[in-house]
Amino acid sequence: MIDIQNKQQVVTLLPKQWLMAALLVLCAVSSCRKEEEIIPPTNTPVTEGETGPVAGFFLLNEGNMGSNKATLDYFDYETGIYSKNIYPSRNPNVVRELGDVGNDIQIYGSKLYAVINVSHLVEVMDVATARHVATISIPNCRYITFDKGYAYVSSYAGPVAIDPNARLGYVAKVDTATFRVLDTCVVGYQPEEMIIKDNKLYVANSGGYRKPNYDNTVSVINLTTFREEKKIVVGINLHRMTLDAYGAIWVSSRGDQYYIPSKTYVLDTRTDNVSAVLAQLPNSNMALCGDSLYVCSSEWNYPENRYTLAYALVDVKTRRILAHHFITDDTEQRIERPYGIAVNPETKEIFVTDAKGYITPGTLYCFTSDGKKKWEVTTGDIPAHIVFTRQKLTINN
Repeated sequence: MIDIQNKQQVVTLLPKQWLMAALLVLCAVSSCRKEEEIIPPTNTPVTEGETGPVAGFFLLNEGNMGSNKATLDYFDYETGIYSKNIYPSRNPNVVRELGDVGNDIQIYGSKLYAVINVSHLVEVMDVATARHVATISIPNCRYITFDKGYAYVSSYAGPVAIDPNARLGYVAKVDTATFRVLDTCVVGYQPEEMIIKDNKLYVANSGGYRKPNYDNTVSVINLTTFREEKKIVVGINLHRMTLDAYGAIWVSSRGDQYYIPSKTYVLDTRTDNVSAVLAQLPNSNMALCGDSLYVCSSEWNYPENRYTLAYALVDVKTRRILAHHFITDDTEQRIERPYGIAVNPETKEIFVTDAKGYITPGTLYCFTSDGKKKWEVTTGDIPAHIVFTRQKLTINN
């Protein structure tokens, strides 16, 4: 997600204005686009085809805030073809396409879920066809996770705006059979990514809209009662989370971009306490594969007026930083703004996206397991979120 706390981009929309905007859109356009307005996907062969348990992956491009340019790409392992912007041709009756700022993408069962932040919705698609199934309306939604037939969606709850008095956020509980919001649970300020462990939902609270008074807690929700049990004090401006095989949750803290640097924290889910602080591991995004944690950082510092980039490899069992450069060829020097990261669980290929200047098409890089570039391809604007699928995407008829 392009953080307006970081880029100082503010879009102020009150609930009534959301409704009016939606009505204007419906009045201004017909129920389906003309055939000539439907943009066909761009198909680019990027590598030789291969078969395996993972059929491909979807990549959600965020699109710059306010541009309504969130797009969906797909890579097919069997053909080696990367297809850019597949949603419009598969969903000609969806007038506004995906919407404004794609913030997360996940698969649960036979459905593909895309969280569209500024459009205040979760788009549900058939994972085999990428065709529209349902829309779940959740204001200022951020991330999604699943457990026992339910989806849990974090929400900033209020308008998209920097506000020292911004309200507490919440987590919405959604029935994945009916796509109805069943309940909400209030958590901290501006909640981000979530992890489920032992019937508890852990939520990283950022407080990003309230800067410099950031939140510094992880909320713990009992999934039986769906109520917050406690808050764990961690670090300021929390964002990403991942769960390792040893019951520890790795949490990124973005710092304040001035004097408090980004760090990585480790939570022990048996005690619900911070068990380690990796002060020398700045963390913008991370991907876990086995015991290997791949961490990218693109950290802005206002006093120094510059970005600091880092690519670290960590052993989660020993909590040691094994390398500060998991990219082992000269490709690292070409990446302007590392943004998204993912690791194929079968092949161990590493994927890193470059958001460049945040307003133009980005680049996706595929690396071998030992960090050598295998291929690259142009994506949509701000390539960000990748989810692997074992279900091959059908050819669009």
